[in-house]
Amino acid sequence: MHLHHIRRGTGRPLLLIHGIGSSWRGWQTILDALAAQREVIAIDLPGHGQTPALPGENSIYTLADALVQWLREQNLVGVDCVGSSMGARLVLELARRGVLGAAVALDPGGFWENWEKPLFYYSGAAAVRLIRGLQPLMPAITGSALGRTLLLAQYSVRPWRVPAHAALDEMRTYARTTNFDELLWQLAYGKKQEGAPRGSIRHPLVIGWGRQDRVCLPRQAARAAAAFPDAALYWLDRCGHFPQWDQPAETVQLILSVTGREQVAALARSDGFDAAR
Repeated sequence: MHLHHIRRGTGRPLLLIHGIGSSWRGWQTILDALAAQREVIAIDLPGHGQTPALPGENSIYTLADALVQWLREQNLVGVDCVGSSMGARLVLELARRGVLGAAVALDPGGFWENWEKPLFYYSGAAAVRLIRGLQPLMPAITGSALGRTLLLAQYSVRPWRVPAHAALDEMRTYARTTNFDELLWQLAYGKKQEGAPRGSIRHPLVIGWGRQDRVCLPRQAARAAAAFPDAALYWLDRCGHFPQWDQPAETVQLILSVTGREQVAALARSDGFDAAR
């Protein structure tokens, strides 16, 4: 299985899995900080970046199958892992399958119910159509604080602060992702995410959620936590759908803490953790 990926830094490997429409570049706001302490492996999922789409169905479960195959081929079974959005759902699925070490899932998709499904699907479909149509103007739009504010308001609580180059890279890859439409439908209406019974996940697992997420609504966090009772739930304040954009320093600290084998009791002392869990 070929997955385009980059490696930076030294130390124990840390795998990064991006969200729908993104690529390894979706991590660039925190990549260097993570690579200062770990060997970071950031992949392009099938159909994204420089990795071709899968033949046949492209869904969460076929992407997860491809990732498991790739982990085995790369001798990375048991690797620590972080995912964002769709990538966070993939992290949960891989943790459920028992092929990861410590893991962080940032604002995972897949826990929509009732009216939330069409809201997610049609808002996502409208957004990507707009992004595709605006490609000739995208350098000018993302190069302006006002342009980023208007374009990225669904994803960030402070879109004007998203670096222009990061915003442009993200908008370029959204437009070029060959299986975006299929994956968007699968995320909203495909097979529901399976959970993992209490005691079945042996390594630390944290679900991080932005309190102002407008893509995966904060109310969905309780459903994700119920499906994965071994996970701790961590809230990021003043944060939208992409913590690596809105709270990069806190996100790095969270990732390094969880995957650094610290005790859960020590982590729980952080204000961001849900005291009820």
